[in-house]
Amino acid sequence: MDIYLVRHAQTEWDEDRRLQGWRDSALTLKGREDAKYLANELRNVEFSQIYSSPLGRALETAKYLKMGRSIEIVELPAFREMHLGAWEGLVDREVMEKYPEDYFNFMNRPNLFKAQGGEDFDELRERINKGLHDLIKTAPGEKIALVTHPFVIRTILSIVHDYPVDDFWNIPFLKSTSLSVLRVDDEGRIEAIVENDIAHLD
Repeated sequence: MDIYLVRHAQTEWDEDRRLQGWRDSALTLKGREDAKYLANELRNVEFSQIYSSPLGRALETAKYLKMGRSIEIVELPAFREMHLGAWEGLVDREVMEKYPEDYFNFMNRPNLFKAQGGEDFDELRERINKGLHDLIKTAPGEKIALVTHPFVIRTILSIVHDYPVDDFWNIPFLKSTSLSVLRVDDEGRIEAIVENDIAHLD
């Protein structure tokens, strides 16, 4: 099985450097155009199913990816973005000013980070790990797509590479509409064969 992991397209809050988490904002014009480029790049991939985070920015990106295919988009709550609690809706600078110690841990010592009403990195990893293995057990066919969020994809790649939580930021920055591909063998072993590909934006 191949799992095509897609980061959602650029949103208005991405442009503002505003933290979204479980909150949402609309795709920008650039985001919509980039989603079309990705959909065109993958137009010949025969997906048996397209899955998406239930958040609007992921669902809208998934609708571009569907591109006339006669399959439904299935929402999977397990692959929502990291819940950032009180930080959601704030820009980076505001978080640094209001929560300096928490922000330092967030960026430098993820294993020590404690969320303000949201998830910590261990909770995020537990949720994603369960969701990923449930998906592998139940998804039909040989090729599926999953449209989700940067922290979710970082977590999935961390699991695949067996990185500890404290190495979360060692995964390179994931650009909007970037594509990563996981290959799952018959024994359930997972390998990342593509990571953070944005060739469709060239």
